[in-house]
Amino acid sequence: MGSRACLDLGFFRADFFFFFFFFFFFSSGVRLLLHGLCSNTTVKSLDLKGNNLRSVGAEALGKLLRQNKSIRSLTLEWNSLGLWEEGFSFFCQGLRANNVLQRLDLRNNQINHQGAGELAMALTHNTSLQELDLRWNNIGLLGGRALVNCLHSNKTLKRLELAGNNVPGDILKAVEQALDHNQDRDVILSEAQNKVNILSKEVLSLKDEKNKQFMDFVDTVDKQKEERARSEKMSAARVSQLQEALDEQYSIMNSLKTKLQMTEAALALSEQKVRNLGELLNAMKQEQNCVAECHIRELQQQKQEGADREGKLLHDLSAASEKNLLLRNQVDELERKCKVQQDQLFQVKQDLTSTTAELKLRAVEAEERLEMEKRRYKQSLEDVESLRIKEVGRLTQQMEASERSMHNRIQSLEAIRISLEEELSQVKAAALTERGQAEEELIKVRSQARLEEQQRLEHLEEKLRLMTESRDEAQNCCLKQKEMVAEAQAKAKQLSLYADGLKRRLDELQQDLDSKEEEKVTELNKVKLELQEQIGHLEAERTAQDGLREKIAALERQLKALSSNHREALLDKEGEISLLLEKLRMKEAEISRMREEEAQRASFLQNAIMAYVQGSPLGTHSSRK
Repeated sequence: MGSRACLDLGFFRADFFFFFFFFFFFSSGVRLLLHGLCSNTTVKSLDLKGNNLRSVGAEALGKLLRQNKSIRSLTLEWNSLGLWEEGFSFFCQGLRANNVLQRLDLRNNQINHQGAGELAMALTHNTSLQELDLRWNNIGLLGGRALVNCLHSNKTLKRLELAGNNVPGDILKAVEQALDHNQDRDVILSEAQNKVNILSKEVLSLKDEKNKQFMDFVDTVDKQKEERARSEKMSAARVSQLQEALDEQYSIMNSLKTKLQMTEAALALSEQKVRNLGELLNAMKQEQNCVAECHIRELQQQKQEGADREGKLLHDLSAASEKNLLLRNQVDELERKCKVQQDQLFQVKQDLTSTTAELKLRAVEAEERLEMEKRRYKQSLEDVESLRIKEVGRLTQQMEASERSMHNRIQSLEAIRISLEEELSQVKAAALTERGQAEEELIKVRSQARLEEQQRLEHLEEKLRLMTESRDEAQNCCLKQKEMVAEAQAKAKQLSLYADGLKRRLDELQQDLDSKEEEKVTELNKVKLELQEQIGHLEAERTAQDGLREKIAALERQLKALSSNHREALLDKEGEISLLLEKLRMKEAEISRMREEEAQRASFLQNAIMAYVQGSPLGTHSSRK
């Protein structure tokens, strides 16, 4: 038996944790042994052949079959159980209540047609027995018919041995057909179950793959966010470096201012050259005013272009590059002018050194005039600073308004994301409800089939009872006829006619049973068709999932293209920001805010695409994309 526990008492043998017994089993010993096995859970096989169990042993075996839930194989060869009708009926009742035993050996037990009928009644209710050996008994024609009739309702028995029982060949063929039908039914059910298991595994694997793809997508998004954070840190470092360079330039400008003040003190001695310097200062002021007006115009143009940048980023970038070229040209011109002024200052110093002696007398008058001009110059500088502060305030207001609009857009995008998530949850709930409905329909179909089979079994049992009663009556009549042959030949003729009528009834009942068998076969075909339809639905779902996979791959490609486009745009913007920070302090805040807005837009686009990917299984959000 391999790893299974086994108890073999055939001709006084015992295995698996039982001592060797070398004495005969009397009725009390058999009863005690079988009573002890009722609560045993380790013995899987029991062999009691050739032990003359009799009626007490048969009753004990019936009790064992009712209570024991572990024995799978039972061998009762050479025990003459069929001689004791009452004990054998108890044994059959226990077999009827048992749902664990799979193999039963009843060879050479002198079982007659009555015992075969009781066995048939037990087999109609038994749902676990697969092999039954009844060779070399006295079943006969009636017992064979009873077994054939019980096989119409029993769907688990796969092997039945009836050799040496005087059973006709047509009945043996009917038994073989019924057993083949049971085997085919088991094979079909096992194949359907295997297909269902395979499809369920495939569905689970598809779900796992989808979850993995989603997690990979989330990881890529996180990596992109980290890369953007790094790029922002690098840009911040560049901004700090540019700021330091600008501070150095401002310090140089302050030193130049001090030099100018020194030259003004030196130029106090000469009125004529002071007038020339005044004219030069006026020219510089006019040029500064022109530059300020140009900057104001450019800022206004940038404001107008910023309103158009929301839908036309590439056009704005080209316009910004052109403006940067103009600013570079202007800065180059200013640098050239500064160089020219420095050359003039050097010439003036040389002139001052040559004319210091001549201009000492006129120093007092020149100092007063220089103080007046300094005051005027300071007032002009204060006016320029006030204008700059006003422009900065206007720019800050405009940037705050743009930030408010971006916040409003963020809120709208978040509302869209929430709606998409709600739609996703609704779709998932609908899918779960459809799956639950399908499972409930399957359970209903199975329960209906079981109820119909039980009802048909009950009808067959009632008819079999009627048949057994009529058969018993006929047998009693036959016995009376044998005893009273000499006295009542006429009565024998009547009884023979009555027996013919009973045979006709039996034939009619058998025809009814055949028709019911055909109905069962049609119902089985219907069940097969339903299973095939369900398999077709599952295959359709599988194809739909394949289509969803392809859609997910296309969306991932689109995401990669969008991320590459955003990276290129960010690199271009970083170049623009670096150029603008080198040239003008006014544009630093605007460029940094524009970068933040673009980063937010990129994150919003990624969130929207993720929501689209999550809602893509039913393909309902393609229009929104």
